[in-house]
Amino acid sequence: GPFASTWAVNRTLNTLQKAFLLRSCSDSVYETRTRPCMLHQIKRCSAPCTGLISLEDYAGLVDEASAFLKGKSRAVIARLSDEMTAAAEAMDYEQAARVRDRIRALSAISMENSVSADGVAEADVFALFSEGGQACVQVFFYRGGQNWGGRAYFPRVDKADTDPEILAAFLGQFYEDKPIPRLILSNVRPHELELLEEAFAMKAERKVEIANPRRGDKLSLVDHALTNAREALGRKMAEGSAQGKILDEVCEAFGLESWPERIEIYDNAHIQGTNAVGGMVVAGPEGFQKSQYRKFNIKGEDLTPGDDYGMMREVMRRRFSRLVKDEDAGEEVVRPDLLLIDGGAGQLAEVLAVLADLGLDDITAVGVAKGPDRDAGMERFFMPGKPPFMLPLKSPALYYIQRLRDEAHRFANGAHRTRRSMDIKKNPLDEIEGVGPGRKKALLHAFGSAKGVGRASVADLVKVAGINLPMAERIHAFFHPAQR
Repeated sequence: GPFASTWAVNRTLNTLQKAFLLRSCSDSVYETRTRPCMLHQIKRCSAPCTGLISLEDYAGLVDEASAFLKGKSRAVIARLSDEMTAAAEAMDYEQAARVRDRIRALSAISMENSVSADGVAEADVFALFSEGGQACVQVFFYRGGQNWGGRAYFPRVDKADTDPEILAAFLGQFYEDKPIPRLILSNVRPHELELLEEAFAMKAERKVEIANPRRGDKLSLVDHALTNAREALGRKMAEGSAQGKILDEVCEAFGLESWPERIEIYDNAHIQGTNAVGGMVVAGPEGFQKSQYRKFNIKGEDLTPGDDYGMMREVMRRRFSRLVKDEDAGEEVVRPDLLLIDGGAGQLAEVLAVLADLGLDDITAVGVAKGPDRDAGMERFFMPGKPPFMLPLKSPALYYIQRLRDEAHRFANGAHRTRRSMDIKKNPLDEIEGVGPGRKKALLHAFGSAKGVGRASVADLVKVAGINLPMAERIHAFFHPAQR
């Protein structure tokens, strides 16, 4: 510790090299260098071996790296920002750019490692989640207010074991060969907590506290670990030997005659109707089939922004019109055995109407509506000809369906974020008729940005190479529609 894996160590070392330019060579290599190595050329080392940086300045880099690893990342970044500003004001733009690159590297690793750990200088966070006779313990390591990685463990448990007993046994084995931090946080109060604390204190030769937080940042850390534990166990259950039993329960719940070979799960994502995307996730007896995932950029011009029913109708029509077309063309097509729709009776009705129109009403479709306050385990299921129903809270089939729905939600949200970021990056000049790559480049060189072009007058625009008066007026009118 505090790193969860060799991969986490190597990733952090690479980033620290970029940020602090520390040498990674051995002493013998360092002493025999006569010119900088390749690492200096790719800006991974400050080359103290050949005197390109003084020993005093290099010691400063070492001190900054030490401060960063102790959790003082904001102070280090603030100091570098001041250094970059001073270099820019002195018109030493190359030095300013070098410092800027270091800030970017530090910001990246700070964002990856920060998970609301304010006030937690040193702690290991444990979360136990058990379901269906299996258990997962997710561990995260926090040092200096930063998350340095985590790992999921799957201890063997007996159905008679309680969660406190499972966690107590796990903690005892976990710290047999690992350093013990001053604080251990968990979502479950382990069995014989005081005895564990005493044993850990004897081994560490200092006080060790095991806490079960109820509020604040510490509770957020435990909740974050619990979410990871739940998802990790879900993946294991979906991929392990319990799959057969789960699929048997799915068949019983939804009236299927045999295991579904192909389950398609649908979800839509948007913000107030903008950048709407539909996501299709596919799963089978062997788990998720990611090569079969599909996204649908919803572009129906007759849709009211935020019309979830209309969005689902468009996704279904596009998906199954294509399936029917491929079948008619004699192509080999695998029909889904089960459709899971994120939504209630309204969304399900839209799906059934589309399937009926296309002659596919033999495909089983189920609406999965979130429970009150979106509580997991309180989902209601909608099927044609049946009243809404729920599955038993401890049912492996319920947990499996939650995993499928969560994966569809993750995929749709990811596709939505990608589409939104692409829209943000679009240049307004791309929308002006007649402004191709050449004119766009000339305008950006002349005014610096699309915003600068928008502030320019017609007289200023005409002065740009390749922009005649009619084109200048068209560009000006695009940015000032009220003046047309």
